[in-house]
Amino acid sequence: MRVPLNWLGDYVDVELTPEQLAERLTILGMEVKGIEAWGADWRSVVVGELLTVEKHPRADRLSLTTVRVGDGQVLEIVCGATNIAPGQRVPVALPGAVLPGGRRIERAEKMGVVSNGMLCSGDELNLTSDADGILILPPGTPLGMELTALYGDTVLDVDVKPNRGDALSLVGLAREVSTATGAPVRFPEMRLAEAGSATAERVSIRVDEPELCRRFVARWLSNVHVGPSPDTVQVRLQAAGMRPISNVVDASNYVMLELGKPTHTFDAAGVEGHELIVRRARAGERLETLDHVQRDLTADDLVVADPSRALAIAGIMGGAASEVSERTAEVIVESAIFDPVFVRRTGQRYALRSEASLRFEKGQELRLARIGADRVAGLIADWAGATVAPGRADSAPSEPEPRRLAFRPARINRLLGTSLGVDEQRSILERAGIATTPASEPVAITIAGEPKPLSVPSPATDAILATVPSWRADIEIESDMAEEVARIRGYEEIPPILPDTEMPRYLPSPLAARVLVRETLVGAGVTEVVTPALVSPRMVETFAPAERLVEPLAGDDPATGRPIRAKNALSADHAILRQELIGSLLEVVGLNQAQGRDDIAIFEVGKGYGFDETAGVVHEWWRLGLALTGASRTAAWNRPAQAWALDDAKGLVELIATRLGFLAPTWSALSDSAVFHPGRSAAGASAGALRASVGELHPALRDSLDLRAERVIIATVAVRGLAGGSPPAVKVRPIPRFPAVERDLAVVVNRSRTAGEVERSIRAARGALLDDVRLFDIYRGQPLSADEQSLAYRLTFQAEDRTLTDSEIDAALAAITTALATDVGGRIRT
Repeated sequence: MRVPLNWLGDYVDVELTPEQLAERLTILGMEVKGIEAWGADWRSVVVGELLTVEKHPRADRLSLTTVRVGDGQVLEIVCGATNIAPGQRVPVALPGAVLPGGRRIERAEKMGVVSNGMLCSGDELNLTSDADGILILPPGTPLGMELTALYGDTVLDVDVKPNRGDALSLVGLAREVSTATGAPVRFPEMRLAEAGSATAERVSIRVDEPELCRRFVARWLSNVHVGPSPDTVQVRLQAAGMRPISNVVDASNYVMLELGKPTHTFDAAGVEGHELIVRRARAGERLETLDHVQRDLTADDLVVADPSRALAIAGIMGGAASEVSERTAEVIVESAIFDPVFVRRTGQRYALRSEASLRFEKGQELRLARIGADRVAGLIADWAGATVAPGRADSAPSEPEPRRLAFRPARINRLLGTSLGVDEQRSILERAGIATTPASEPVAITIAGEPKPLSVPSPATDAILATVPSWRADIEIESDMAEEVARIRGYEEIPPILPDTEMPRYLPSPLAARVLVRETLVGAGVTEVVTPALVSPRMVETFAPAERLVEPLAGDDPATGRPIRAKNALSADHAILRQELIGSLLEVVGLNQAQGRDDIAIFEVGKGYGFDETAGVVHEWWRLGLALTGASRTAAWNRPAQAWALDDAKGLVELIATRLGFLAPTWSALSDSAVFHPGRSAAGASAGALRASVGELHPALRDSLDLRAERVIIATVAVRGLAGGSPPAVKVRPIPRFPAVERDLAVVVNRSRTAGEVERSIRAARGALLDDVRLFDIYRGQPLSADEQSLAYRLTFQAEDRTLTDSEIDAALAAITTALATDVGGRIRT
């Protein structure tokens, strides 16, 4: 917010330098981001007096003037304006002067006459909006005075935080200055000379959505003469960053900057039946806004309307049909309190953000509706000669009493680390307009607000009752009072105190397991991607089957619930929270293929979401997703290219299990999935610590997603610790003193048998001596029959206390051979 200090001085005396004031405001939480010397670009522009105004001898539309600019210096200046006369005081740009925008004024010949400078309009100086005539200064303005000394100002750029909507005004910042300096605040004087028929007889109001419009006030003005605002008003608006328009519109903008209350002025002739209705827009309704854009309204919009049409989007922008113009003779002033969240969502939907909507979004004090309407009516009466009708049309004329909030001074000291006395705390709060009295009976101390209010009882001897000013909606709980004490006294006054409790020597990272998974995959040559959690409805329908692609682990949040739709989605492609990562990864694959990149290996660690309607809770579950396509190893002179295969994805899952200290996953065939290829997919599990579904993307799904790769390998993995946890501590085993013995075993089984089944049979019959089992070859062909296959395993036997003998190894192999024949119908290939 731009704050001209000359204007601010109307409401509070400021005896600090701009730099000192900026520092004090920043300490109070009103960060000053910049200090501007407004008018510094008027160089060599001084006050002059017109001595003569004569017709130019060679040009009908020009005048030849003589101007005295001080110290007896008289200049001849050629001017094209028609509103000048001898005796007037005007701004004179001397030769060499520089105007806003870098325009330089030099001595020049105009139609045979030398012009020694230029008489300036308000528009040329960015002082007023009048570009047609010369700016006429007050008669007593000192001759020769620099214009910067007359109209120059210092402007602070103040960043008002979202919870302090009351400070988004000059009066609000005057209160903050008063808090810092102790100077009294002067509220603007309300002068209203009412006459004629009552407002209630001239205009009627109706609020159909009281929860979205808590208060609606209207005032009626007649005999309005629309024209320019007084020059001093235009100068103030320009300094504050507002463009002057007309006296009626400027009055509304002036009050918005002064009080922080947005209002709107309707041309009464454009309001049917002089009736204003606050309602939701109707389907198919259209409105041309003040920026002359036709907007299609929806039922999600709140509008101010008359009986036949919408006139304005509530809290955002008015309509062109009821815009105040030079022909306006009667005006309806509207001052309302609209719902902050609703205004913000509407502004985002239409990409319309204005000074008015910014203030509505931060919340409005209820009584400002009345004060703002009265102040605007009074200014229009002063500046436009209007007659103000008696009274108001008010939807909620009763105003609530100030809130009372109890707090404990001892608790304030504990929160801040201070030792302030009760009287000192009360005195500090008094500077912010917060009156306090000792509690006379036990009270409830509010320590948490919405959405889950919480209070605790306190005896009267420990508590103080504070009366919170109506404009301080941000003070709701006891800790807010502590914040007020801290910021008013000064954060720099709070003594630093080191913690006196012993800090923990070591705190394991709750994200250690997740980080290890990511580091492992990156080290294996897979690239991490981060995609939006909001996806398109089509993606959710495709990758949210009735059964999850991988079942949750015991103790994890159940992966259940219906998809969750965003209420205010930015686009249709980002409207629903995803339930699986695979769809997002395949979008990345498609994007890379469209850019000519065919070799893709990516992963993502993210969450799925679902709403359990029975329990009324939202479930979130963490998953690891993989997508691999193209070549895993590029071709070189000494080797061919190698494409990503199902075994590569399984290997990555097994690598993760190894790094996290889990048992090696066991695999089984995966079937009946609309996502995975029916014959090229597998499900893996590792003792309740990991579950994975791995396989080729179903060809039909690949074609529907327009992926041009022949094969896309995908995987979704549930990993213990992914949501939060640390991997198990690494346990070091001593180097064995006795050698291990390896034996290769080729097992012939039916092709319907999986390698996982055979390995489980071997491990079940292994006895105490078998240390490891690894599949290293699969053979199909002669001399085996067409329905047989040979699976070759390397078995490692070892004992910690002795060297194994051949008889011990043979006995273990015999037990395994017997188990294979019984469990899977296998025989040893010789």
